[in-house]
Amino acid sequence: MIVASAPTRLDFGGGWTDVPPFPEERGGFVCNLAIERRATVTLHASSSDEPAPAPDPLVAAALRRAGMTNVRVAIASDFPVGAGLGGSSAAGVALQAAIAAAQHQAPTAHALAEASRATEVDELGVAGGFQDHFAAAYGGALALTLGRTRVATPIPLSQVAIAALEARLTVIYTGESRISAQTITAVLEAYRDRVPRVVQALDRMAQLAREMAEALHVGSVSDLAALVDEHWTHQRSLHPAITTARIDAIEHAVRAAGATGFKALGASGGGCVVALSPVGVAAGVRAAVAELGEVLPWRVARAGVRVEAGGAVAG
Repeated sequence: MIVASAPTRLDFGGGWTDVPPFPEERGGFVCNLAIERRATVTLHASSSDEPAPAPDPLVAAALRRAGMTNVRVAIASDFPVGAGLGGSSAAGVALQAAIAAAQHQAPTAHALAEASRATEVDELGVAGGFQDHFAAAYGGALALTLGRTRVATPIPLSQVAIAALEARLTVIYTGESRISAQTITAVLEAYRDRVPRVVQALDRMAQLAREMAEALHVGSVSDLAALVDEHWTHQRSLHPAITTARIDAIEHAVRAAGATGFKALGASGGGCVVALSPVGVAAGVRAAVAELGEVLPWRVARAGVRVEAGGAVAG
């Protein structure tokens, strides 16, 4: 039996600029932070008398690409469904790591991210970008430069910076399901049609993400909060479905409680949001949203995908 896990992420900035064809045409940039809300994959050999479960499309596609048969795979997660934390990609990266371990291979984090993204997009036709796969593979804080190729640069975080992030960032689950595929498609169509509002917003979001990477590098949560806050203005302008009445209510509540940065995570339409607060304010922010959403405990994932237990697997 092999067990592998991969973290999810908080996307601070540049999400959407990692979705083709924008990176190839204008250059994308993403700044994100992996968190200890993990997807865990268990892979083991199956016997002929074991009842076959209904095939999960992601699992079936990954096993088919790897040429593996007679194995069973289970996926578990410690985050809400449709949370906007990149959970499906975290599962995909963990699955690739488990398959690689079963085949006695040791691919790099970059290779695992690329393989996971190829399975999800090329095999299943899922509209999406690259950042979630790279966050899951690398862990920690990440600067991801996107063009015709991807360059992932880990951002060193001091102990002081990690403590400040964990104390001052509040992650809230709205309880609403996301509509990421439909929203991504609509935004992509607007970009392909060169709608000025969308092109200008994406360009600015990529630049803000570059500035966020520098803010993280120097450990300035206050600068990060201001950049995240501007990013939300541009992000929500991409499509009306990116925000919702519940998200707007949460935003109003956290700002009234003193938060200085706010944005929805992922493609939004629901899922999770993040609020960034000055020192000593986060407790009040969390209290202010108690009846509007679920505050999710979290901490920085210092490691990316890992194989936590392993043994021989035939297949």
